[in-house]
Amino acid sequence: MRIAIVAESFLPQVNGVSNTVRHLAEQLSAAGHTIMIIAPGPGDSRHAGIPVVRVRSVPLPFYREFPVGLPDKVMTNALARFGPDVVHLASPAVLGAAGLRAAKRLGVPTVAVFQTDLAGFARQYHLRAETVVWRWVRHVHRRADRTLAPSSETVNQLRALGIPQVRLWGRGVNLGLFRPERRDDDLRRRFAPDGELVVGYVGRIAAEKGVWRLAELSAIPGIRMVIVGDGPERVALEGMLPDTHFTGMLRGDDLARAFASLDVFVHPGEHETFCQTVQEAQASGVTAIAPAAGGPVDLIEHGRTGLLYDPADPQALRSTVATVVRDAGLRGRLSAAAKERVRDRTWSRTVDELVTRHYAAVLDAVDRAA
Repeated sequence: MRIAIVAESFLPQVNGVSNTVRHLAEQLSAAGHTIMIIAPGPGDSRHAGIPVVRVRSVPLPFYREFPVGLPDKVMTNALARFGPDVVHLASPAVLGAAGLRAAKRLGVPTVAVFQTDLAGFARQYHLRAETVVWRWVRHVHRRADRTLAPSSETVNQLRALGIPQVRLWGRGVNLGLFRPERRDDDLRRRFAPDGELVVGYVGRIAAEKGVWRLAELSAIPGIRMVIVGDGPERVALEGMLPDTHFTGMLRGDDLARAFASLDVFVHPGEHETFCQTVQEAQASGVTAIAPAAGGPVDLIEHGRTGLLYDPADPQALRSTVATVVRDAGLRGRLSAAAKERVRDRTWSRTVDELVTRHYAAVLDAVDRAA
């Protein structure tokens, strides 16, 4: 099968969309499919042997680390030359909407993956654009042949908007990379020189991730906090948390060692459509705590594979973390059950589901209409 992936974000940007596209493209290619990626530039023109067509981009004025692709003839010409069987739209917004139009002109079916809560993003940056954003999301996804949402809450949200053909499609986790055996005693001593429990956050240090709530944990006795990642709020957060260990951006083995060397993983953001870092913590044998909202509700069975807290309660995050810090037995039970939960959630299995269920469905619809 020839599959064109139009990605709203891709490497060298590191975020949920680009990471998902990377795994997707690699797995599809390994399975024998022919892949092309279209993504905002600048960046490499190939990834793992897969061609990457770069289009012009401009940075968001309030988030300059995030380039927005500008639709142009480069994309439409590349799609026409490639001749895809399916066009995969990864978190379509500006570039993805143009990719959808081009696919329609070519008569090629489309699968659109809803991944970024753009309305929540706008709200976090105090932009009065939520209504406009949801209208645009509805416009784009209603024209796609199938929309895939990463969590049951998001499926329901999109269906309530009147978007047809919404299906649930989760994410895989790299079980070869993220595993408890990566735990590193030397790294733990650097994180917590006096043997404290290590409580950490992994992800972009940005307002939409709710990172300001991490300051609520600083007064919990017996812990050292670690923040892995980078982003526009890092300098401000370092000022608020002077005793916290900031590692900066980590990748590959370094990231896996940092994950497995935590005792507790905390994600404070309540606008996650999936929250991949919860799965990575679970695979690493680390107790995960996240809000009872959005994607984490599907990933964490409260009291069994992790803990969920009420994001509307200003005391809930701190009290939930304090509970697991005090109870080593609880941490052990939660992490063991969570590791079992993700045992079969490989990327190869997830991508196989995408091809055999979702790509096959839109291709079959085209055949029936012919």
